Amino acid sequence: MKVKRIAIFGSTGSIGTNSLRVIDALGSGYEIVALSGHSNVSLLAEQVRKYKPRYVAVTNGDYVEGLGELIGDLGVEILAGPEALTEIAELDEVDVVLTAIVGAAGLPALLAAAEKGKTLAIANKEPLVIAGELLTGTARENGGLILPVDSEHSAIFQALQAGTHDEVRKIILTASGGPFRKATVEEIRGVTLEQALSHPTWEMGPKITIDSATMANKAFEVIETRWLFDVPMDKIDVLVHPESIVHSLVEFVDGSVIAQLGLPDMCVPIQYALTYPARVEGIAERLRLEDIGQLTFEKPDLEKFGALALGFEVGRIGGSAPV
Repeated sequence: MKVKRIAIFGSTGSIGTNSLRVIDALGSGYEIVALSGHSNVSLLAEQVRKYKPRYVAVTNGDYVEGLGELIGDLGVEILAGPEALTEIAELDEVDVVLTAIVGAAGLPALLAAAEKGKTLAIANKEPLVIAGELLTGTARENGGLILPVDSEHSAIFQALQAGTHDEVRKIILTASGGPFRKATVEEIRGVTLEQALSHPTWEMGPKITIDSATMANKAFEVIETRWLFDVPMDKIDVLVHPESIVHSLVEFVDGSVIAQLGLPDMCVPIQYALTYPARVEGIAERLRLEDIGQLTFEKPDLEKFGALALGFEVGRIGGSAPV
């Protein structure tokens, strides 16, 4: 098998550290060419010492000197500032760009990688929300490939392989409902930060945990779905599924509904993006449906979770509305 040469943007965050765990388990066949962090230079330095990439980027230039003091003996090329990611994305030595950077900071680098026809493994929603049409179009025109790393879109990507694009009737994203699924509107107005950061099923970074509590994250995913899979908004729906076992579903015109199931573990979609199109033994715990007992679904309350309603609205408007 040809070695996949990988750059991980946001390697010190939750997705980044899990990606490195997955690569550790996969063993041979993967080379870490570049890593990047924003300010956690102590962890970034540990990663550089372990994986020995050729390049390391610090997007916050204030921390470059500190990183240099920690890894100066290794001979790794240190790049600084937001533009450092674009420099790495354009390298001929990089085949796969895995990005897990909060917000839109990684968008220029993703566009640069798409222009080079590289494989983009995207964990964060914002690039496709902000510039989905541009990013997917650029990748398509240059022979690149976009692989979703988040659980819902990885599930959709897998389920869509059961049919053709024209055979899709509906794409159904699932949502846990977060910590406030059963709360009233009045109760939500009085919640604390600690309550909002207590997600019932997923362990994630703080921003995405808060966005999940308000269902703003699901609004982003709706818009992401529209561009990633080239489907109109009227073919996208959301169901609340508190067990977080069914990660999304695709309904086809013949009435068949194909779903992808698994325990809530980000290592599964990360690994599939790295090994695609192959499937190999992984580190995730196995799903035992007899231990789950039941799977429940309900329509989301769009009055209570206004961010989700707004996501559908701006998705229909298109253009710059999502920004």
